[in-house]
Amino acid sequence: GEGMSMLSLKKWQSQRGQFEEAGIALPAHDVDAARSLGARSPRWVHFGGGNLYRAFHAEVAQDLLDAGELDRGVAVAETFRPFTVDEVYGPYGNDILQVIMNADGTIDERVLASTADALFVNPDRPNDLERMRAHFRSPELQMATFTITEKGYGLTGADGALLPYVAQEIEKGPAHAASTMGIVCALLLERFEAGAHPIAMVSTDNFSQNGRRFQEAVLTVARGWQRAGHVSAEFVDYVADETRVSFPWSMIDRITPNPSPETESALKAQGFDDLGLISAGAVNFAGFSNTEAAHYLVIEDSFPNGRPALERAGVIMCDRETAERADTMKVTACLNPLHTCLAVFGCLLGYDRIWKEMENPDLSALVRGLGYDEDLPVVVDPKVIDPKAFIDELLTKRLPNRSLPDAPQRIAADTSQKIPVRFGHTLNAYLAAGRDVSGLTYIPLTIAGWLRYLLAVDDRGEAFEPSPDPLLGELQGRLAPVTLGCDDAGLVHEAVSPILSNREIFACDLYEAGLGERVEGMLLELLRGPGAVEATIRKHVRGK
Repeated sequence: GEGMSMLSLKKWQSQRGQFEEAGIALPAHDVDAARSLGARSPRWVHFGGGNLYRAFHAEVAQDLLDAGELDRGVAVAETFRPFTVDEVYGPYGNDILQVIMNADGTIDERVLASTADALFVNPDRPNDLERMRAHFRSPELQMATFTITEKGYGLTGADGALLPYVAQEIEKGPAHAASTMGIVCALLLERFEAGAHPIAMVSTDNFSQNGRRFQEAVLTVARGWQRAGHVSAEFVDYVADETRVSFPWSMIDRITPNPSPETESALKAQGFDDLGLISAGAVNFAGFSNTEAAHYLVIEDSFPNGRPALERAGVIMCDRETAERADTMKVTACLNPLHTCLAVFGCLLGYDRIWKEMENPDLSALVRGLGYDEDLPVVVDPKVIDPKAFIDELLTKRLPNRSLPDAPQRIAADTSQKIPVRFGHTLNAYLAAGRDVSGLTYIPLTIAGWLRYLLAVDDRGEAFEPSPDPLLGELQGRLAPVTLGCDDAGLVHEAVSPILSNREIFACDLYEAGLGERVEGMLLELLRGPGAVEATIRKHVRGK
């Protein structure tokens, strides 16, 4: 009302005094200069302007700008749909209010003004596409970073064949690129033709050997174009030459929930009048990002065109082996499997927040057992981060953080794509070491829990909406004969054996590994009727 002066992220430059009074950190660099230079000719472009970029990469860029280590802002690109560019970046002049939610209930806020431009890089928007092409022709561009989720790199279906639209874009050539990998490859072609300038293509997505997978996907498109007569062998050589086009491996970690009603209310109470949630189907966006204080970014130091001093912003720069070990530690053992476990059981048990699950002694014991007893014994220490200390911090500070509005439903998305990395890798490490896996409890229980989750019926026997997953239809089709209350072991075996033996999903055949029957037995326990999920978890964690 009249007495209270409203805060507006859109007007932070004219409201500096009020922002500072409210304890909100402001940029310490010449924002207008960095923005105009970055929009004209960036050194750093980023693909995938979603919540992780808005909470983390934009902060790294701002730290560098504030320290005088970077002279221009980042140009952000979307390739899939223009929604965030138009609804989340445009209205705020590309600025972001970063909200860090501390475990003690306090929040730290900072205006991130490090994004110089937001583009929808797609043939549907020729001007934006041409601007990004110009950036890729420029020798000044040093690196492109990516947060496009694991499926953004995918070119094939579950059967291993190219997706129809990818096969079509390879046939038609660079001018018709439609997938993100196709668009990226076409931009590299632009760079090649403008003088074959070097560049680092940095996947900071959350899966193992991300750089290798990224390089393979781009090369699949490039080689396809070469076979179809669209590009030269020299172009393919350029993309494959890591001294010119590098694909560094990385590990990233910062729990960044979708912007939440809790944060929205806190900002309203503080006087903000322009930071309401912007709904986009399953994922919320907002002018703010809400995230945790803990964060890790480890990148292989392979930047053929130079780079800003990323270590000045807390990024751990190292060799490939160290980056891979840090990533493997987190993704296969110390965080992501625990997250997936909480996600599927949280959906089944009716939870809407991860921290609430951590207050359930059985679920808390389940993820402790999964992390310490079954994952940690086969982890290789990356040295730059201590694995045991990492799990300690996760279980005592990060997951129980009541201020972090993270939902199991968010983490349950795309589980079929995550399982080979989050569970298969650890199982293969046991097998490679000649160790028996048939005595494991928490890994097979989580896999059985995922199958039980796919029935889309919760532990009270009521239907719920499973999170999006590219294999959801196929998997639910296979499981159709299985219903809550089913006690027919033969029927269950027939339904689940094609899933549990699928190496695409588990990175191994669970029957050959000696774990298939154990998963089936646990699934039968989880199917006994309403309340069976809770009872089965209790039995296995308390029986230890």
